[in-house]
Amino acid sequence: MTQAYYRITVPVEGSDGKTRFRPVGTLFAQREDAKSAFKIKLDFPVGATELVVFDPKQVADDNPVE
Repeated sequence: MTQAYYRITVPVEGSDGKTRFRPVGTLFAQREDAKSAFKIKLDFPVGATELVVFDPKQVADDNPVE
């Protein structure tokens, strides 16, 4: 069973005025019978006021697990 997950990022505005998204962790969907809907694992302590969640990037799998 594959577990659904999402990258968690924080928006950072660069000196050029463009917003970039710095990864800070991963959000995992819980089982349907779990008490919570999601679990968030942060890569490090974050002092952010906003988190932005993205779908995982599609990656070519050269060694699929069957």
